[in-house]
Parts: sequence; C-alpha cells; structure tokens
Amino acid sequence: MTTLLINIKELLQIRETAIAKVSGAEMAILPTIKNAFLVIRDNLIADFGSMVNLPELHADKIIDATGKIVLPSWCDSHTHIVYAGNREQEFVDRINGLTYEEISNCGGGILNSATKLNETPEDEIYNQSKLRLEEVMQLGTGAVEIKSGYGLTLDGELKMLRVVQRLSKNYPITIKATFLGAHAFPLEYATNHQGYIDLIINDMLPEIAKNKLADFIDVFCEAGYFTVEETRKIMEAGIKFGLKPKIHVNQFNSIGGIQAGIEYNALSVDHLEVMKPEDIKALKNTDTMPVALPSCSYFLSIPYTPARAMIAAGLPIALATDYNPGSTPSGNMNFVVATACIKMKMTPEEAINAATINGAYAMGISETHGSITIGKKANLIITKPITSYYQLPYAFGSTLIETVLIEGEIIS
Repeated sequence: MTTLLINIKELLQIRETAIAKVSGAEMAILPTIKNAFLVIRDNLIADFGSMVNLPELHADKIIDATGKIVLPSWCDSHTHIVYAGNREQEFVDRINGLTYEEISNCGGGILNSATKLNETPEDEIYNQSKLRLEEVMQLGTGAVEIKSGYGLTLDGELKMLRVVQRLSKNYPITIKATFLGAHAFPLEYATNHQGYIDLIINDMLPEIAKNKLADFIDVFCEAGYFTVEETRKIMEAGIKFGLKPKIHVNQFNSIGGIQAGIEYNALSVDHLEVMKPEDIKALKNTDTMPVALPSCSYFLSIPYTPARAMIAAGLPIALATDYNPGSTPSGNMNFVVATACIKMKMTPEEAINAATINGAYAMGISETHGSITIGKKANLIITKPITSYYQLPYAFGSTLIETVLIEGEIIS
C-alpha cells in the first residue's frame, strides 16, 4: 500500500538524518519544506521532498494537502490515562479555596482515585480508558506513555498495567507502560513507609517483570510523598528488574530528586515547575530529558516550568500532557503546545520540537517516532488550510487538525 501526499503547504520537522533530540539553541530550529510531497509505504515514511522533485510512482491513495501543514504526530511521554471515574468534586473544592495538598491530606487526590480504581472491575476500567485513548489519537497524538499508580495494591497495580497492555494490543498507537506504584503511600502504610516500599520491591516488581507489563519505573519524589532516599531505593530495584527510571520531581518543591534521577540515568525527569539554579546545572550534559507539563500548571494554578532559563542553559525540553483525573483532566497536546508558547514563552518552533522529537526521546522511541525521516512510522498530522504553523499555538481554542494518520492509516 502506497499513499502519496502532494501539494503540502509546509512539511515540518524534516530530518534527513535521524537525531535523538534537540537542545538549547537548536530547539529554535524547525527544518521544513514548502510545497512538499511525502510518500508512505508499508506504514513507514518512504520519501519526501519538494513538489518540483516529485518522482514518478504508483500510489494506491493520493491525498491533496493544498493549503495544509503536515507534521509528525505528537509524542505524549507522560500520562495517567488509565483510571476509574473522575475527581470533579475536588475541582470544585479547589475553586472554593482548598489547595491540592490540602485535598490530598484529607484523603482526596491520588488516594481518592486509588479507592475508585480498586472498586471498579477491570473491563470497566478498560472501557473508560479506551475512550480517552481514542480521543487523544483524534487530537493528533501518535505515541503515548501510560502510568499505573492508582492501584497502590498488588492487584490494583497489575490490573492497571493489564489494561495498558490491552490498549496497546487493540490500538495502532504506540504505547509505553510505566509502573508507578510509588505514586503515594496508601493509608494503611501512612506510618510505615518501609512496609509499602517492601511491597513494591518484593511483591509488585517481580510480578510486573514476570508478566512483562512495564517498560519504565516511576516515583513521585516530592515533599509529603517519597523522599529522595526512598526514590533511590525504588529506582535501583526497578533497574534490577529491567525497568528504566522516569520520575516525577520538582512539582511543588526542589528536594534533590533531579540529582537522584540523573544518578540513576533516568530517561526523563518530569514536572519541573520549581527549578533552582543547581537543578538546571545538574541536568546539563546528561542523557536525562526534562519534561514540562504546562496544562497541569494551568489547571492547578501553580508555576510553569521555567523553559527560557533551561533552554538558555543549553538544555532540551519535552512537552507532555500529564493527563490524569486530578491535576490535568485533558490529553490535548495541541493545548499543551499553545500553553507552552503563551505561558512559558517558548517559540512555536521550540514547542513543536518539544512535543515531537524530544517527546519521542522521553519515551525511548526516537528511532521510530518524532520526525519526518525515511524509515520512521508514518504518524502524521494534517491540518486544515491555515496561514502558517504559527496558527497552531496562536488559535489555541480552535480545532485545526483535519486528518490524523497512525502507521499510515487515517484515524476516523
């Protein structure tokens, strides 16, 4: 099956030679071709270039993209899409003056979601979660990482990861699974942290590894959650079971979690709303990707990741949604890109790089996703006719995507 896209107004994120990520000043460079074509063969990008150089070929399907922008689909490297129910009441509680931390201290937050998840049958969780996945695919996401962390019991965590596995088998979108048993301490372990850490290390991890249910291990390293030392123990155990670390850090406080993540060669450190100069310095010249979650900052009214300071220091940045029921009930990467431009002062070029090529790096899929490169997955966004790609973040409330292709197939 050969699909040919012709008359593309502008083809974004073209990389003749595959690269893993872009950092610092390079983030402002977004290679493009105007008046372009693109060839898809066997679900992969087979060729692309200027229309004046269009080769003669037989195409089973031709898509005329006159007036339209084409770019790689979004790579969302941080979500919690698998959950039960919602936390709408907590949304109202925050409007009425309670903070996220106060709600959590009263048994809300993560513990609220854990109660709901453990009470909900696995098939129902799957049915709820697949609707969210279908929605984000239609919004242009072609690869997504999904975390556990609302079980906080052996059975609950395994149930979540089995749902992630089912989603991966049943949908064409690339899905990476992350074990986040260390999301919070269950009430019964509130005064026995070591007991819960032992449960994670001795009971949960062996079962997850045996059943090949996860690619990564995550920890919520934050004041009131897991300390830096507890985070180190859990990362070390995960590594022994073949899971690479990706950790939540610096959402509300800077307590040394970034440095611990770097020490254990974490693939990414995520949130980063609160960054000290020493945190930025520690990330320089490492293989760890900083991941910002601007829609979480928007929803909770907390600071935004200081992107300008980080880029000026030569760091890369990836963007992700943090889609979850409590702090970001949205998987819309288009809104994330727009919010990064509006609130974090990232340029459209930087934001698109952060949501494509750097997002792929933060999921460990740089070789197959994140750019228009021959041999990569044909995961594409085709916009409606627009004036330029600047319109994507500028018209933040408009639906500008016309067509989404995942593995070369149109998502309806």
